[in-house]
Amino acid sequence: MAVLRRGDASPRGSAAKVVHAAASPYGSRRLIVETDGDVTVAYLKDARDSVVGATWVANHRKAPPELDQSRLDAGRAPLLPESHVHHPPGRAALDAEALEVVWFEEGDGVAVLEAGDPLFVIPGWSDMGRGIPGYARDATRQSPFAFPLDEEIKDFGPRIDQAREHWKRCHADGSWAEFQQSVLGHLLQRLGPSGHYWHDVGRQLASGRTGVAPTVGVSERPARGDRDFTVLSTVGMSRQRMPTVELYEDDVAPYGRIELAVASTLPSQKAGSIFPWLAQYPWRSVTWFAPGDVVKWYHEARTFPLGGGESSWEGVLLLDDPSRLAGPEAPALTGLTLNGDAVRWLWLVPITGEDHRYAKSEGSDALIRRLAQQGRSWVISQERSG
Repeated sequence: MAVLRRGDASPRGSAAKVVHAAASPYGSRRLIVETDGDVTVAYLKDARDSVVGATWVANHRKAPPELDQSRLDAGRAPLLPESHVHHPPGRAALDAEALEVVWFEEGDGVAVLEAGDPLFVIPGWSDMGRGIPGYARDATRQSPFAFPLDEEIKDFGPRIDQAREHWKRCHADGSWAEFQQSVLGHLLQRLGPSGHYWHDVGRQLASGRTGVAPTVGVSERPARGDRDFTVLSTVGMSRQRMPTVELYEDDVAPYGRIELAVASTLPSQKAGSIFPWLAQYPWRSVTWFAPGDVVKWYHEARTFPLGGGESSWEGVLLLDDPSRLAGPEAPALTGLTLNGDAVRWLWLVPITGEDHRYAKSEGSDALIRRLAQQGRSWVISQERSG
């Protein structure tokens, strides 16, 4: 069994038996619960099979007076000492049939229930490299291997319930159509009648992966009398909160749900081809998009969707306030909420490789100021795309 340590991808020491395994709905995390007969532990692994979070779960034989260092030295998960456990004699082995896995809607954390009661939680902030394990019901004191779950159950309990309800809604008949219509109705009010609609754009880059959620479409709102540009908007990213926001923001609600938008005079098919790259990006890469973020194109610059073969664009700036750049007045897309969270639209503005490096060095605010001084528009036009 692997020691509870970040990066361990395969067990060492004595053979371990997998009690339960499950992949997240986004395919970016995998839960492994395993035991060597003496101890059960749980690992949260990334797509490369590296451990990103872990927790001791239970002892199955008499707890030692102190931590058994010899097990750690042998590469085996520790028996927690009697002072750290609810069941010093050891508890019975886990019954896989009694376990329920509940992924948080962000996909970066997971809870496991035993016969309906929380057994352990590995949240998105679990990091064994920094000595932050998951939370276990059978732990009574903090250690590098587990924190007591009962100390945080007032926070985790409602979150587990919310996650269960989220996935229940997602799997319910008609749920997607209801969500989709609420977003499309909002866009109708803000941007006028729709044109073409593209379904499941995020699946293009998610092919071959386990888990393909979230579902994301793209809605076209053609130019009309009060604007000479088309707006393309994702529909579906806001259905679930983005991962890792809580690591950076005390209040997740204003930042957790987004949709992306592009304003352009390019052919819609061409401009819309930017979205398969970004639609599932936060959940695929276990990160979040914040206003001012710059995202580098994953392939050669000449293949960048918003430019021609000679384009110098190599990424995008995510802008929540288009008025900071040149161009016409931007349509207001605020006002949509989901489960009490405001949905934020982030506009995509193409940037060069040098722009990207400048933002990384000086910050996104400095980049936005420089682009404004250059007269860069937030509307993508044919002249600037090639």
